[in-house]
Amino acid sequence: MSTTTGEEHWLVLRQRLDQLSRMQETADPDAVLAQRARQLAAPLQDEEQVARVALLVFELSGERYALSPYRVVEVVPLRQLTPVPCTPGYILGVVAVRGRLVSVLDLRQFFELPLRSLSERNSVILLSDGRMEFGLLCDTLCGTQELPLEQILPPLRHRHDSREGYLLGVTAEHWAILDAEVLLGDPRLVVNQQV
Repeated sequence: MSTTTGEEHWLVLRQRLDQLSRMQETADPDAVLAQRARQLAAPLQDEEQVARVALLVFELSGERYALSPYRVVEVVPLRQLTPVPCTPGYILGVVAVRGRLVSVLDLRQFFELPLRSLSERNSVILLSDGRMEFGLLCDTLCGTQELPLEQILPPLRHRHDSREGYLLGVTAEHWAILDAEVLLGDPRLVVNQQV
């Protein structure tokens, strides 16, 4: 029985993905795809020996995204959203959560994804690292999943992908795994307009 924590698994995953990304930068794209196919075709290991990571999975503009639940404070329904004038388009507005105002980031606009109208199915995933806190809009919350560490692969690099730098990896099911640490530390998400 392993005594490693989920956060330690994420550290191992980050190191592995950094190593794979460095290899990918110099590798032939066909060779990278062939290596992924071999990894996915490999026989399953004994379940007790396989390191696993927890993911919170959600849909946005018809695509599946996931992120580590360690920076998720809670998920709340999108209710009483108040737009804030003079903010970038990717700031959807603010919502009141337990007596405090939390800004809501619209990843659809931030990542240049197709926009859909909001409905009662939309939720807000509250992220916090102790210094920064905001909510991420999601169309549908799919729940939590655990995946073997080996099934998470580095994202393919695309020249004009607005998500580059925010993705920790991808899964075989084509879920894009967001790096909550990078989002929470991005100075572009701090709106501090002087009047």
